[in-house]
Amino acid sequence: MKFDDEAWERSDAIFDTWKTKLYEEDTMRAIGNLIKKHRGGVPKELFAPQRGAYNVTIRMQFGDGGSAIIRIPCPGIHIFPEEKVRNEVAVMKYISENTTIPIPLVLHHGMIDECPGRLGPFIIMEYVDDAMTLSSALNLPGLSPQDRPLLHPGIAEEKLVFVYEQIADMMLQLSTLTFNKIGAPIETEPDVWAVTERPLTFDMNELVQLGNCPRSELISVALDTSTAFYSAIADMKTMHLDMQHNDAIESPEDCRRKYIGRHLFRKLASEKRLHNPEFETGPFRLWCDDFRPGNVLVDKHCRILSVIDWEFTYAAPAEFVYNPPWWLLLETPEYWFRGIEDWSKLYQPRLDTFLRVLREREQAAMGRGTLKAENVLSNRMRENWEGGQFWIDYAARRSWAFDAIFWTYIDRKFFGGNGKGDEYEARLGLLSKEDRDNIGAFVIKKVEQSRTRTLLE
Repeated sequence: MKFDDEAWERSDAIFDTWKTKLYEEDTMRAIGNLIKKHRGGVPKELFAPQRGAYNVTIRMQFGDGGSAIIRIPCPGIHIFPEEKVRNEVAVMKYISENTTIPIPLVLHHGMIDECPGRLGPFIIMEYVDDAMTLSSALNLPGLSPQDRPLLHPGIAEEKLVFVYEQIADMMLQLSTLTFNKIGAPIETEPDVWAVTERPLTFDMNELVQLGNCPRSELISVALDTSTAFYSAIADMKTMHLDMQHNDAIESPEDCRRKYIGRHLFRKLASEKRLHNPEFETGPFRLWCDDFRPGNVLVDKHCRILSVIDWEFTYAAPAEFVYNPPWWLLLETPEYWFRGIEDWSKLYQPRLDTFLRVLREREQAAMGRGTLKAENVLSNRMRENWEGGQFWIDYAARRSWAFDAIFWTYIDRKFFGGNGKGDEYEARLGLLSKEDRDNIGAFVIKKVEQSRTRTLLE
């Protein structure tokens, strides 16, 4: 499915209107004063705002050589800015207190009332000097910043191993952080942490921003079981197809395929077949949807200096942590230029290298007494890749990649499909009578939405 381009245009229009207020001289001066107040020192230079995927960052350099930044969520892009800031600050504090993962020091954070020009909630934190993203360090030479990343196919094995060793150590530490519910961890009292709020996922933000989905239909509370989580995710998949009016279907046949795939996924969730029952009630493990090389800062020797952007972090079903990292090729499966199955073939040798390094780091950590056998990841990651759990969870987290992944891997795993999705009509009989009865009217509605859009254009 494609993004709803009208929703995308609305999102950009909101941001563009906000951006004019950001650049007002009085606003920029007040931002500089706010950074100075919480960092301290003699200001030297306030740099122009820089936009990332979800935040605008403004850096102030000080006379002592150090710098601090303020990060403000982009209106229209970040749908839940206050929740995002509260969650991110909390999880950064938790990770910094419970691991050795390098994270920028948070100097201050506040809500919209405290921000100059009422631009939005914000975080002021230390700036990491002389750093580049790990994605840039591993990227294919010659690509521009606007190009999608692509792992350099001729990259030296020694360089990859050095990077993987550092990443493995961080992933092992994160995997030991557990909770008894699925959701956002909050410090309920000094040094006491618990999940009391819903999980705010990357996908939930995009469903509202780019899928025309109502906020009221998203996950709204912390969840007690993996079944509840996967079922809520499956419900959001069917809601997405229903609520996205533009660019959702290509034809009546495409609509039927998408309808059947989503309702099969929901059926599998309700039957508790999308996850391992061993982890039904936890412990649930800390997971970041946006943990990737683009958010890892390194020096010129690829030594990791800091990990940033923890905004979509929550306690998740253990399966998420037990899956191998998707980013080993830098590019996502759904955007791979030769298709998902080609991505999978090229991913395999990189995965073999990563798991070999991970096993070595696990053995070293167990030898030091810093890792228990039950927290070993490498065996489970291998099982989840070979058994297909990797694709179940990837489809769960990426709504716009759902169709390609479901019919290529999930239908094949559960129903013996050929991986092409052309057997979708044969699956209709697996659905409930209610779902079968509703498909005709649903397809008519979606086709009419498409025709209305075409006439308006």
